[in-house]
Amino acid sequence: MRGILLAGGTGSRLWPVTKAISKQLVPVFDKPMIFYPLSTLISIGVREILIITTPEDREAFRRLLGDGTQWGLRLEYAVQLRPEGIAQAFLIGEEFLDGRNSALILGDNLFHGTDFGRWSRPGTEVVGGHIFAWPVPNPSAYGVVEFDATGRVLSIEEKPAQPRSRYAVPGLYFYDAEVVKIARGLQPSARGELEITAVNAHYLRERMLRATVLDRGSVWLDTGTVADMARAGEYVRVVEERQGCKIGCVEEAAWRAGLIGDAQLRELARPLLNSGYGEYLLRLLD
Repeated sequence: MRGILLAGGTGSRLWPVTKAISKQLVPVFDKPMIFYPLSTLISIGVREILIITTPEDREAFRRLLGDGTQWGLRLEYAVQLRPEGIAQAFLIGEEFLDGRNSALILGDNLFHGTDFGRWSRPGTEVVGGHIFAWPVPNPSAYGVVEFDATGRVLSIEEKPAQPRSRYAVPGLYFYDAEVVKIARGLQPSARGELEITAVNAHYLRERMLRATVLDRGSVWLDTGTVADMARAGEYVRVVEERQGCKIGCVEEAAWRAGLIGDAQLRELARPLLNSGYGEYLLRLLD
């Protein structure tokens, strides 16, 4: 399975903060926002990842992340000239995917929880489509999924006025190789976008869409607004200070996944010692 990390868009809901910088480069407590979805992909076993950015932000992401070899990854980059919907990522990434199954994660979504990677990993072996579900108090603000006790999806709607369930669809999706063909056949929605909900609806019509409820020990945070970012940063701060372990630490995720060894982790820590981040990495070796 190959991964796509969608880090494009204008970030207009965060203006003026993001007028001059991609929102996925803005810090969420002690790390750039993009570290969180990137570490999630690592934790679920994805090693080859396409990062989709705006043309003007691509080099900034390259400076931050490089080609991924320092973490045992293969990172490639592509641009989204205009934000024309989440499903556009599959058209941009068609050559990169090369007929493989795919995991798509949104660059402003933060996932965290006990052994998150283990229980979400079955999605990487998907036939059809596999999405996740999270109970929210205001489902009308999200894509909403209705499903039965076996996880088979019964309906999926984008921001419905009368939601059929209280479960929102977070920004992590697994699909088989047919997703590129499906995305190519989509018509833009009323807001001029290729909607990810339309991709899911196609799989639903084929009875090939399943949903898994996020474990109670897990957390999903969308950092699309200033208030959301503040809440996410405070969550990360409290957990890290109370538990002494970092959330969204790409180096740690790669080390725990066996992609890098102790010596490489120690080498990555050296230039980060002044901020305290490097000291944390060295403590992992103890």
